[in-house]
Amino acid sequence: MLRWNKPEIPLILASRSPRRKMILENMGLTFRVEAPEIENEEIYIKIDNIEESVQKLAHAKAHSIAARFSSSLILGSDTVVVIDKQVICKPANREDAKLMLQRLSGKMHTVYSGVALVCAELHFSKTAAACTDVFFRSVSEWEIDDYLALNEYADKAGAYAIQGRAMTFIDKINGCFYNVMGLPVAETIEMYNAYIESLKGRQ
Repeated sequence: MLRWNKPEIPLILASRSPRRKMILENMGLTFRVEAPEIENEEIYIKIDNIEESVQKLAHAKAHSIAARFSSSLILGSDTVVVIDKQVICKPANREDAKLMLQRLSGKMHTVYSGVALVCAELHFSKTAAACTDVFFRSVSEWEIDDYLALNEYADKAGAYAIQGRAMTFIDKINGCFYNVMGLPVAETIEMYNAYIESLKGRQ
C-alpha cells in the first residue's frame, strides 16, 4: 500500500473547491490549499477536444501556484459538463442554474475532469483526464425549484452536486463517481505514483 503522507514533499491543492479538498483528505493526503491565479478560464476550453482542454487548464492552474512555490508538488484540476456537444460550466445565477438542470433532465451528459501534477524545481509535470457519463431521469420543475432553494448548485459545473441532494436526479453513471465531484481518484493516484518513481530515479 502506498504511503501517502510524505512530510518532505509539500503538496498544494491549486483549487478552492471543498469537494476536491474532501476527496484528497479521504485519500489520506496531507496538503494545503492555494487559490490558482487564472483569468478567463473559458478560453482554454475547446469543444473539439475537451480532454486536452481540461488538462491544459488544470496544468495552467497548477503552474500558477508552482511559479510561487517551486519546490512544492502542485495539484491542479478542472471539471466541465458536456451535453449535445456544448460545454456547460458553472451557473452565473439561480435562473442560469435552472436552465442548466432543465437541459440535463431526462438526458445523458458527460463530465470531464483534467488533473495536473507539477513540481517546477524538479521539472516534473504530468496531466491526465477522465470522463464519466451521467444519466438524469426526467426531473419535474418543482423538484428543480426545491433543489435550487438549497443553494447547492452554486459554484458547480452543471449546477448540481452528485454527492448532495441531486443524487435523486440521477438514474445511473458510467465511470468514476469522484470525477463527477471534481477529482478522478485513479488518475490522481497514477500521477502521484509517477512522481514518487521520479524521485527514486534521482537518488
